[in-house]
Parts: sequence; structure tokens; C-alpha cells
Amino acid sequence: MFNEQKSMKISVEDNRVLSEVQVEFNNCFPYLKLEFFKAPHKIGEGSAKKLLMDNRRRIKDCRSRNKSGDLIYSAETTVAELERCFYQDFGLSVQVFRRSGNVWLETSATDTWTLMQQNSEGAELSYHIREQRENAEDTDMY
Repeated sequence: MFNEQKSMKISVEDNRVLSEVQVEFNNCFPYLKLEFFKAPHKIGEGSAKKLLMDNRRRIKDCRSRNKSGDLIYSAETTVAELERCFYQDFGLSVQVFRRSGNVWLETSATDTWTLMQQNSEGAELSYHIREQRENAEDTDMY
């Protein structure tokens, strides 16, 4: 899929829209997504849905720290590290979510896992759910 040691970057610039950052991240990790919130969460805790930001907003309107630049990370970066870097470096509160079939789960209970581990788990869960659904459809035919 990708080199585990390869550095990746997300450009955090004033005029970028949150959805652009989400797409950029999801292109590297198709079973993960970033959501932006109005306030940070504690490690191991989730974020309140009412604090979710509209992903059509510009970065400059969402952050508590006026700094632009690149966020550098790798597949070996943990969820907690990535979320902390977004907040400490750029004043953006993010939460990583993992795909499980057709739903997205907060990774708050597994913040110590690497992005690669999270993505692999999402791929496996989605595969098993899809397989179960197909098997159920096959049995319904008889």
C-alpha cells in the first residue's frame, strides 16, 4: 500500500477548506477520516457531535492559533500524536475516525494505535462486514 517510513504532509494554510485536508488525509488512509471540532477532546475520549465543524469552512476561520505550515506524519504516527500535532502546531481540534462497514467509529479507545494499524483494522472490518452481507444475501435466495 505505502512505505511505512515515508513521510507524508498536510498543508495547513489559511485559505484551504477543511474538506481539502480531509480528502488529502483519506487518500493516504482510505479507511480513516478526519473530522474537525470546535474544541479539543482528551486522549481516550470522544468529541461531542454538536461541536463538529462544517467541512466547507476555511482553516483560518477554525483555528485557535494563527500559524500556517506543513504537518508532517507517517503511517507509524499514532492517532494521539497526529491529533496533538494538529492542535499544538495549528490550533485545530481533530478526531480520527475508522470505517467499519458503512459506519465511522471514533478511534478514541485506540488512540495509541498507529495510522497504519487503524487503517488495516478498518479495511479488515469492512471486508468482513461486506462478506457477511453477501453471504446473507446468498442464503436469502433459497
